[in-house]
Amino acid sequence: MKCMALAGALAFPAGWARAESAPRYGHKGYAEASPATLADAGLYRDTGRQVKLCAPAARAFVRMTEAAREAGVGIVPISGFRSVAYQKTLFDRAVKRYGSERGAARWVAPPGHSEHATGLALDVGDASRRDTDVEQSFKSTPAARWLATHAARFGFELSFPPDNPQGVQHEPWHWRFVGTDEAQLLFHPGPPKKL
Repeated sequence: MKCMALAGALAFPAGWARAESAPRYGHKGYAEASPATLADAGLYRDTGRQVKLCAPAARAFVRMTEAAREAGVGIVPISGFRSVAYQKTLFDRAVKRYGSERGAARWVAPPGHSEHATGLALDVGDASRRDTDVEQSFKSTPAARWLATHAARFGFELSFPPDNPQGVQHEPWHWRFVGTDEAQLLFHPGPPKKL
C-alpha cells in the first residue's frame, strides 16, 4: 500500500485531512497517518512491542539497521508512529514536568504537531547503550556516528539538528524519512533536495 499521496501543494498519506494548523512553539502541524499505511519497523526493546512506520519508511529503516549491523553497529527503534491522542498524553505529562506548554514543547511536540504522527519519523537508540536512549548523550554513541555518515543513503535525515530553524531542542535520536518525493514535500515544501 502506498503511504503518501499528493494533495494540493503538500503531500499527505492517503486518507489524511490536510493539516492547516499554524506552528506551535516551533513545531509544524501534521495530520495523522492511517493505521492501514503502517508496517513493522522493529521491536522496542523495553516492551517487546512493534514500532510502526509508514511502509516505505519501515522498509528503509530495516535496510538501514541491517547495514549498520553488518558494520558492527546496533541501531534500535524506540518510538515510531504516535497517534495524536497518545501525543496529547505525552505533551500533558511534559507540561506538568516543565511547568508550561512552552517549556514542554522544547522536548515534546504538542498534539497535532509531531512528526511521529506522520508515520515517517522515529526515535532511535544504540543497541549497546540503553543509558543514552532519548538523551543528549546519544550523539556520542557508535549508532549516532554511523547515522550521521550513512542515514541519508537510506532516505533519513536528522529532524532537529543543533540550531535548527524551528528552534526545537536538538534531538540527536529523532530521525525522519525523506526518501520519497512525497515525504520530502511534506517536510521540505518545494523541489525535492538531493540526499
